[in-house]
Amino acid sequence: MRPGKRLFVGVRISVAAANTLAGCAETLARRARTAGVELRWEAPANYHVTLAFLGWTGIDAIGSVCDALLAAISGQERITFRTTRLGAFPSLDKASVLWAGIEDGAPLGRLAQSVGEAMAGLGFSRDTRAYVPHVTIARLREPRAIREVVLPMAEQMFGDTRIDAVTLFESETKSSGSVHRELEKISFQKARNAAAESTQRQTGALERGTADREPDETQTQTDDGWPRGQGPMD
Repeated sequence: MRPGKRLFVGVRISVAAANTLAGCAETLARRARTAGVELRWEAPANYHVTLAFLGWTGIDAIGSVCDALLAAISGQERITFRTTRLGAFPSLDKASVLWAGIEDGAPLGRLAQSVGEAMAGLGFSRDTRAYVPHVTIARLREPRAIREVVLPMAEQMFGDTRIDAVTLFESETKSSGSVHRELEKISFQKARNAAAESTQRQTGALERGTADREPDETQTQTDDGWPRGQGPMD
């Protein structure tokens, strides 16, 4: 298999929201230890909202991905959303992923749809689940009930985020946890300027196989570890 990277498109939450969420995670970690529940916590520097998970992608396709993203967000205005409330996939009674939810998430949903359609045009598979914007804060090796751990803090509000760009991330899994690197940050203003300079931007579909994924977890899991093809439930 030719060289590639495990990619996703997303947006980071604000520093203020990330700091508040990290403080909540510290309290949750103490409660989890007391309850004997083992969670693998995300580093606050990784806190983000995923718009589209691409998986293993050939390095030679990254330029086309960036071009398609530029076209997909050309008419996008700034978005403000609030990170608030805790939940889990598939549920708090059988949790695999612990997350913080997004209030006022409709604009993010529309942005995710545009990005998803652009990536599908390049040959990436579409996620058939309903889009649920969230910030992953922890994972569990085996599904466990965490309702009693989470419930006292379940309705906490963490802060607002205002975005004017999307980011193409590389996700690398290490023994210490995932590391997310910014490969390209594309501002809404840059996309509008590019659209104004060209009345018709076309990005041809990738040659079959350009977006090849490794034959392991990258085919079945998103960047937050939630299996593809299973519908999330609050």
